[in-house]
Amino acid sequence: MKLNNKRVFVLTFLLILVATIVANNCILQKSVIFASTTNVSSSAKAMIVIETSQGKVLYAKNENEKLPMASTTKIVTALTVIENVDDIDKLVTVPKKATLVEGSSIYLRENEQLTIKQLLYGLMLQSGNDAALTLALEVGKGSVEAFADMMNETALKCGCKDSHFVTPHGLDDKEHFTTAGDLAKITAVALKNSVFREIVSCQKYIIRASEHNSARTLINKNKLLKSLDGCIGVKTGYTKKSGRCLVSACNRGGMEVVCVVLNCGPMFEESMELINKAYEEYRQYDIISKYKVVDNITVDNGENATTRIFHKNGFSVVCKKGDEDRYTVKYDYPSICKAPIQKGQKIGEVKIYFDNDLIFVDDLCSIEDVKVIKPETKIQDILEKW
Repeated sequence: MKLNNKRVFVLTFLLILVATIVANNCILQKSVIFASTTNVSSSAKAMIVIETSQGKVLYAKNENEKLPMASTTKIVTALTVIENVDDIDKLVTVPKKATLVEGSSIYLRENEQLTIKQLLYGLMLQSGNDAALTLALEVGKGSVEAFADMMNETALKCGCKDSHFVTPHGLDDKEHFTTAGDLAKITAVALKNSVFREIVSCQKYIIRASEHNSARTLINKNKLLKSLDGCIGVKTGYTKKSGRCLVSACNRGGMEVVCVVLNCGPMFEESMELINKAYEEYRQYDIISKYKVVDNITVDNGENATTRIFHKNGFSVVCKKGDEDRYTVKYDYPSICKAPIQKGQKIGEVKIYFDNDLIFVDDLCSIEDVKVIKPETKIQDILEKW
């Protein structure tokens, strides 16, 4: 049967349309696996909640919008300082310039001496702009601009692409901005640092008087440390331009989340609600454990009759509660292997699927060497059996 040009055109169009729909469905299905996000109601201009071990986005709103972030800047300041000093107990002399900075303060005096560690507590607990400037001038070798360059390098190393820092304290500047998404990434990295983690989770820190400095009692401004189960910090912020900003982190049952709200009036209340919602709706699901022995398989012509096989890597996911049954583990390996076998030799594979999509593959390897059986041993075995 001959087809006229009109029919050919229609059939071609339909085939392209079907192919496009199928392709789009595949893309959508995979996006559900790797970037499962849920938009939730929030008064914040921008917000995000992530799980830190995998960077999985749980909830988001305008997370890529470039915004001022006030004193949450000090997360980057603290991480930059910690990563670029050899001794946090080193004494630093407070310059006059630092005592003149506006905004929140721990009331440093010119020529007073505090350790870098003490200044970091003043920076993160009481949000001291004078502590921020003192640290920036120390680590930047007298230059705020040089320290800002270091801050931007820190952000790039954390995977940020939409941030730019020009001050260590976060006072308003049109060239100083970040996104909720970038700030969450930086915080997730910072929390891996034990010094940073210890400081931001501290509710009260006392700097005792000495020949170098006056006594100070620093109280953490983050109210969630007292009211939110599992809270581990991190930083508040406010200017008229940025509004109220809060970065908070929480760990329950080994699952850690970071919540960022920018320009959010009820920042403590909304952050608590978002974090509690995350723990109500999501869980960390360990699908397979590390170094798991899977089976003991037969070895043909080997000195040992069998060898154990295992996979080196574990695999866990953060998933919505109830989605655990959508993950399937499949092992693929022979029932018999022929000697010789070397320790660590690949015998098969373990595969994990989400619905029908392959998301993880690891080798199944032999735990031990298995040599070929010696001829004399073979003869002896035959005689014994005979």
